[in-house]
Amino acid sequence: MVKKMIERPRAVKFGGNELTVLGRQLEVGNQAPEFTVEASDFSSVSLADSTGKVRLISVVPSLDTSVCDAQTRRFNQEAGNFGGGVVFLTISAEHPLNQKRWCNFAEVDRVQVLSDHMDMNFGNAYGTHIKERRLEQRSIFVVDKNDMIRYVEYVRETGQLPDIDKALEAAREAAGS
Repeated sequence: MVKKMIERPRAVKFGGNELTVLGRQLEVGNQAPEFTVEASDFSSVSLADSTGKVRLISVVPSLDTSVCDAQTRRFNQEAGNFGGGVVFLTISAEHPLNQKRWCNFAEVDRVQVLSDHMDMNFGNAYGTHIKERRLEQRSIFVVDKNDMIRYVEYVRETGQLPDIDKALEAAREAAGS
């Protein structure tokens, strides 16, 4: 029996339109779902690949927009202030080659930029898959060393930045525990 995907109508605003997001909305204290996405070399990357580390997962609709660009560059800059116990991931539904081009242009090298373009596995598991656009809803997740979600923010308006400072503080706290 195939389980029906949860749909959350009007969960996100994109260009003034209220759109549907697929997948359940996660909360602090939930076990982080496993996922598989692609790196720029088309290799598979999963949550399990960073087991034992804190993960700050920044989710963006498109790196080529000013807000996503600012969000990703800020996390790239901040990643240098953390030790090896915190991994910074940015996930979008863009093709890995487009992500690689953008990273080279933006000189983003401390954040691992990953693609959910194949089957929206991450977006469906984390409740960020915008159904009508096949993009990700802007969001942030901090997952601790034991795969528990310690911080989550879903941004309702795609053109607005998340609270980056709160996410960074949550990552610091999770790394200290």
